[in-house]
Amino acid sequence: MPEPGTTAVVIALPDAAPLLDAASRIDPALVRRGVPAHVSLLYPFVPESALTGQDEEGVRSLAAGFPAADLLLEEVVTASGFIGVTVPELQPVVDAFRVQWPGLRPYDGRFGARPTAHVTVAMGADDPTAAARVRAAIDGLLPMRTRATAVQLVVLTQDGWQPRLTAPLGGAAGW
Repeated sequence: MPEPGTTAVVIALPDAAPLLDAASRIDPALVRRGVPAHVSLLYPFVPESALTGQDEEGVRSLAAGFPAADLLLEEVVTASGFIGVTVPELQPVVDAFRVQWPGLRPYDGRFGARPTAHVTVAMGADDPTAAARVRAAIDGLLPMRTRATAVQLVVLTQDGWQPRLTAPLGGAAGW
């Protein structure tokens, strides 16, 4: 489990919440409480105690370089207790963030050097029956359309994940 002060850079996808809701109805323990549907660009990111203005400006600058995007969620992936939905349209954004901070290993290296951009739907789905039920439930919700509009730098606090900054994709003000 991550400790308070852990940070991540994500793109929240609130329209994908029904996927997590479906998994939670099958087994609430499969879904991380307080974490909305999102695509992680870098997790873990720079620890909060070491974040600099340069890191924050880097997040803003990279976000501004990519347009907001309409997304189609349709492909489910599973691997040892993990169930997710790929988001290939966001892979270039994920890759750019990883290039900008080459010393950070996505997911501490657990999933290789270049994990696929995805929305995590369930973790710890080790029971094959529960995993099959989650898979069937989310298959029934796909394809699903959503829109990526902003990048968020979030920090884990005692009260859960909290946004530290939001940077619009494309640099549009007011998002």
